[in-house]
Amino acid sequence: MRVARLYDFGDIRIEEAPVPGIGPGDALVKMAVCGICTSDTLPWYVRRKAPIVLGHEPAGTLIEVGADVRGFAPGDRVFIHHHAPCMVCRLCRMGHYSMCPTWKASALDPGGLADYVRVPALNLRIDSLRLPDALSFEDGALVEPTACAVQALKRRARMQHGDRVLIIGMGIMGQILALVARHYGARTLIAADMVPYRLRVASDLGADMAVDVSREDLAESVADATENEMADLVVVGPGTLPAIQSGLACTGTGGTLLLFTPTEPGQTLQISPYDFYTRDITLITSYSCGPPDTREALDIIALGVVTAEKLVTHRFPLEEAVAGFNTVAEAKDSIKTLIIFDEAM
Repeated sequence: MRVARLYDFGDIRIEEAPVPGIGPGDALVKMAVCGICTSDTLPWYVRRKAPIVLGHEPAGTLIEVGADVRGFAPGDRVFIHHHAPCMVCRLCRMGHYSMCPTWKASALDPGGLADYVRVPALNLRIDSLRLPDALSFEDGALVEPTACAVQALKRRARMQHGDRVLIIGMGIMGQILALVARHYGARTLIAADMVPYRLRVASDLGADMAVDVSREDLAESVADATENEMADLVVVGPGTLPAIQSGLACTGTGGTLLLFTPTEPGQTLQISPYDFYTRDITLITSYSCGPPDTREALDIIALGVVTAEKLVTHRFPLEEAVAGFNTVAEAKDSIKTLIIFDEAM
């Protein structure tokens, strides 16, 4: 079978590999679609993993299941999560699924950018979902990123109906966060970016204000939109210190600043504890998602809140995976890029 293996940032090779064998609790999936995550185009992030077959936004068809598998059968169209938590440890009981040691150790074999993927028994049992007939495989590839937005907004930020929400960075995750925030009842939704195309898409999808940070002062724009009260929730997409500082300047009294992407290791954020204390600001992070989030994400997609039709701008066959990654890394006139394995699907 074919796999797209990353050896370094910009060095992705299409290679041949054996089809994985499955155990009694495992399943084998024929891949249909796999999204390219923005995190997989961060040089410092992927170099720590190389060599690796990337791809953690997969959807496909079960073609073989182990003898002990229950609840799934060959022919099922599925979303499969790349990690699965144990659901019983202290961290899982607290809802920190992506901090669970079992979650960190689990993985699809060899990764979503392969013709066939073995789903380990734990992943299959804990966090694999059958796709409703009305949803396409492309919709299925949006389950994982949508689930990340669900965790960030609902379980981490505890967003409230009526909140004024600012999202900095309107790539695919910014767009999904905006759609889910509106679904959760955002009163005012402000999108910020420096790419005009992405700001136009955000406006078309329902943002109340789109701020080009290369031309406008973001804090002034947010103040104008909120009668100087600033945002109740600020989600910072880019993992850069300037973006975080900009987000902090836009966070209102009693508000929450959520870091959606990590900075490169070794960087330090300078803050004023006095300012945080006297303004009662909450600083939180959100990393990946867990089983409750993927289930809610699938429901949100089924409702038509987040769909491939709204968000997918580029599609590439596996042989052109390098072009797909380059499109995501350029972060210009694109939103969601998918790898398509079978044009007939």
